[in-house]
Amino acid sequence: MIIKRYIVNTMNEAMTRIRYELGRDAVIISQRKIRKPGIKGFFSAKSIEVTAAVENEVNEKKQSTVNDDSNSRNSNELNNIELNSIEAIKKVVQQENENINHSRVVQKQNNSVHKVSNQSDNSSENLMSEMMKMKTMISELSQERELSQVGTPIENQKSDIEKILFDNDVDSENIENIIRKIKNDKTEKTDLEKLKIILKEMIHVTKPKLEGRIVLVGPTGVGKTTTIAKLAGKLALAEGKKVGLITVDTYRIGAVEQLKAYADIMNLPFKVVYNMNDMDKAIESMSECEVVLIDTTGRSSKNKMQIAELRTFVEKADTKNIHLVLSSTTKNRDMKYIIEGYRILNYSSIIVTKLDETSTYGSILNILETAKIPLSFVSIGQNVPDDIKELSADSIVSLILGEDTIC
Repeated sequence: MIIKRYIVNTMNEAMTRIRYELGRDAVIISQRKIRKPGIKGFFSAKSIEVTAAVENEVNEKKQSTVNDDSNSRNSNELNNIELNSIEAIKKVVQQENENINHSRVVQKQNNSVHKVSNQSDNSSENLMSEMMKMKTMISELSQERELSQVGTPIENQKSDIEKILFDNDVDSENIENIIRKIKNDKTEKTDLEKLKIILKEMIHVTKPKLEGRIVLVGPTGVGKTTTIAKLAGKLALAEGKKVGLITVDTYRIGAVEQLKAYADIMNLPFKVVYNMNDMDKAIESMSECEVVLIDTTGRSSKNKMQIAELRTFVEKADTKNIHLVLSSTTKNRDMKYIIEGYRILNYSSIIVTKLDETSTYGSILNILETAKIPLSFVSIGQNVPDDIKELSADSIVSLILGEDTIC
């Protein structure tokens, strides 16, 4: 048995050489497309590798002549291999099939990234393929990072809805969530109509019962004491209820004097609490009041010990009417830490203050979406008791979209 491999440009060339060298009884075992080795081969046209075989007795005389001519005519052709049985040719066929299968696997992997067809299993080609693949992946990751830094598509690719939300300081995560909901809405409404519906679904407001003991908690500087005074004025002066004031804020300089001044102006009972025993006595002394408003010390949400201490005072008040006070001017990231840090106090609603100190109102949505707690009041200035309001969901949507202003 004589087996021989040919590297040619076309199958016609291969058939001509096989018939000339091995005779008409030669059989083609396999054929595949290959490239020349090295980097240059990657950019050159492909050649065809053809393997043929013939029995010794069929081409015995012709083979001796061909062997001499073949070596001198084409240095790229392989040496003849002498095999003595049909089992040997089966092994060769099996090996050729394995090579072809391996080449197809490499082709499939490279096609998905570079769209290069019929890639051979040459090591140099594989290396170049991997380099091109890595380059593509790096480019894609770079684009994803640019998108993630803003949370929305880059500026010149923003839709009108994204620009509205972005310009009104809506958090990037909320923008992504809203845009996804708009795309999933297959109704014939305009995107702006869909946006208003979605925002209204995200915003929850509550009308709390202003009776019994009411506790205000929150970090320093958000306006808890002023908000307490506004609520006291609203209840005592506008609604004619009997209101008492208690403060636990003995740490901040001037806090006690500030609330006491409001109490004196409105002629309301006022108590200062320094410890747990004082809390019991203060609450007992105001047993005849319809509403008792309790001001607490501003604490850092990161200081768990201080939050735990504040919790003991809140629990002593024995009420579920607890409001978390947050400023609309607080950065989104800080606001998230505050909301999570104060959850241990089990607040039931949110009061957003200092809306008069900002020109955009996306922070209201950010706060409510993070806390998953309804809004009770908003504060729009320093005037007591006028500058505290209850807003509807529709009013808040108009504020967030910049269609309306509150002050």
